[in-house]
Amino acid sequence: MSISGNHGLSYAATVSRQLVHRAAVCEVFLTDTRRRSDNDFLIAAQLPRVHSYYSDHLATPAAYDPLLLLEVFRQTSILVAHEHLGVPLGAKFSFNTGEFTVLDTAALEIGPLPGHALLTASVTADKRRGDERVGVTLQMRLDVDDRAAAVMTMAIQWMPGEAWDQLRARGRAGLGLETPRALAHPGGHRLSPAAVGRRSPANVVLADAASIGRGIVARVVVDQAHPALFDHPLDHIPGALFFEAYRQTALHAAHELLGLSPERLTLTRCDASFARFGEFELPTVCRADLVDDPETPGAAVFRMESLQEETVISTAEIALRCTSPMGRILVPAASAPAKAPACA
Repeated sequence: MSISGNHGLSYAATVSRQLVHRAAVCEVFLTDTRRRSDNDFLIAAQLPRVHSYYSDHLATPAAYDPLLLLEVFRQTSILVAHEHLGVPLGAKFSFNTGEFTVLDTAALEIGPLPGHALLTASVTADKRRGDERVGVTLQMRLDVDDRAAAVMTMAIQWMPGEAWDQLRARGRAGLGLETPRALAHPGGHRLSPAAVGRRSPANVVLADAASIGRGIVARVVVDQAHPALFDHPLDHIPGALFFEAYRQTALHAAHELLGLSPERLTLTRCDASFARFGEFELPTVCRADLVDDPETPGAAVFRMESLQEETVISTAEIALRCTSPMGRILVPAASAPAKAPACA
């Protein structure tokens, strides 16, 4: 069911960039919000038809990037916290878990005007320290031009800047990083853009990929000059980069293991959990393993891990589907040879 009408919300201008933790105004996608009840909120967003990062895909027909929707959900969680839950602007946020699902890929096809998105967000759980609320779980739904497009459940928490600095100092000390080291860089070349469904080499975040059984392992390129993934300086690798690394590793694995073309695939599900901060000084590796998932027929499903120095810092499960509305993916059984039939 879609959310009909705009409920009096405006699409005339973006909200203040401080309310969604962005430095560049062009990276702010939310335009308005209002409270419906103590724990229920409406949010408006405008989706750009052209963007150097989110529009850089080979897949057809042209569609809004699922990771653009995930970024809209992220911005929504922070806007709700600041605007409706009384969280100070100076607070630091961490993303704990997220379950993201595209409901209708056809709803994401780009039309003649920028997409008007309308979101509902509901607080379904609190995280408290004593009497103080320090985090929430949000259930969110996003419609594009009155068509239900995606849902996400996200758990976030926040803390004052001083507490954040202490937390980060303890974590880095446990890794022997009390004194900053030189930044880690992949020891090889990035994959070709076509190998991960991209046009621009600047948007490729993988290097040195290798096949291991029913999986792919690749180094993650951490380019702090990237204008979208690193909109502002950070003291850790952002979740947005992990999401992109997960998608690109899954796309490359789908090609290498199943013979599927990345330009014929789109992400339709991403369930992720973060256990530890990603540190810039430590090499980061992403792994995708093909899994049999009878609950997701017609999709290629991968179990994902991100590791630093052989320690898992994040996990995820990714589902890919054919961009053709009638297409489905034929995934071979574990004993079947690789290079199975592609989209059918």
